[in-house]
Amino acid sequence: MKTFTDKRRNASSDGGNSGFKMKQLPFMGVICSVTLYIVYRTTNYQYYETQMETKLHPFDSVEDNELPSGKLKDLPRGIMHTRSDLELRPQWRKSLRSAVKVNTNKNLLAMPVGIKQKEHVDDVVKKFRTENFTIVLFHYDGKVDGWWDLDWCDKAIHIVAHNQTKWWFAKRFLHPDIVSTYDYIFLWDEDLGVEHFNPGRYLEIVKSEGLEISQPALDPNSTEIHHRITIRSRMKKFHRRVYELRGKTRCSNISEGPPCSGFVEGMAPVFSRAAWRCAWHLIQNDLVHGWGMDMKLGYCAQGDRTKNVGVIDREYIVHKGIQTLGGTGELTKKTKKKRGTSSGSSGLDTRAEIRRQSTWELKIFKERWNQAVTQDKDWIDPFPRQQRRRKHKRQSKFVDLYD
Repeated sequence: MKTFTDKRRNASSDGGNSGFKMKQLPFMGVICSVTLYIVYRTTNYQYYETQMETKLHPFDSVEDNELPSGKLKDLPRGIMHTRSDLELRPQWRKSLRSAVKVNTNKNLLAMPVGIKQKEHVDDVVKKFRTENFTIVLFHYDGKVDGWWDLDWCDKAIHIVAHNQTKWWFAKRFLHPDIVSTYDYIFLWDEDLGVEHFNPGRYLEIVKSEGLEISQPALDPNSTEIHHRITIRSRMKKFHRRVYELRGKTRCSNISEGPPCSGFVEGMAPVFSRAAWRCAWHLIQNDLVHGWGMDMKLGYCAQGDRTKNVGVIDREYIVHKGIQTLGGTGELTKKTKKKRGTSSGSSGLDTRAEIRRQSTWELKIFKERWNQAVTQDKDWIDPFPRQQRRRKHKRQSKFVDLYD
């Protein structure tokens, strides 16, 4: 039985404990508030960073059909990034906010370059730099050090491989997943004059006309012109076809395919993102000169090649005809004759060998195409050109009999 004194002592003890607990409450409240604030800030920053990454890389989501069968199952899906880009990244950042800076380069210019054409390349790159293009230079002569005096050089991507072609570089370093963040890919030669060319205005026309594959028209005074469809028309903004009833290749109103319509040449093609994904697969890994590809690029036009492929006349270039394959960097024989300069023996044998190789590759490419068409029973040619042509010939013969 507890006495009054014991009860009073216990009451005092309980009161002391309660007082101590009451004193702890504000301290615990501060701790909880700080913890909640830190968690909130961290979560909010992670969400903000994720949103920015989504804007930067909108194609990074992994679809089931993108994953190779039986592969990449050791990782959780959310950690897998199936895309990359060619943007330079700093090794350290001044603040967390700089980590989510939005990239403004939406288009890509890639060129094979040699030090002998440094002046021409500088003119081209300066035009594209003002329009916020990412620049990739493929150095086929290995001489990168000679470029560092140009103010834009350290902003470009430099890839070196001796005596390799534009298509060799493109197949290995411009995989569609690597360049998927860019709206348009310019895959140009280095011997192009751009005095009358503006990349921004060019793309405005391309977008307004819905062109998936295009090229700037060639100045009629260009040294090297192989197809009439590439020649600039002074009266047009752009054109999709050409009419020519003279010469070996005749283009009439019934001509429905390359090189009369749905055609661009390999010197200065421009691809949309979707068109490049197709064109990259068309490039043969072992056929480095790319001969014959231009006749098939229309299959990558994301629809009707007579509508989605075009030549821009308002923004045009000059093809200077400087042959650099083989490491010569010399004017072509035709160009030298036109300019009244002599051509020595240096480089001619190399050029002849390259031409023989290119001709052989063209033959192989045609054989592969025909074999692929024959073997793929599920593929239907969207442009059965030969059938329509044969039908027209039969109709023409019928008319001739009764004229």
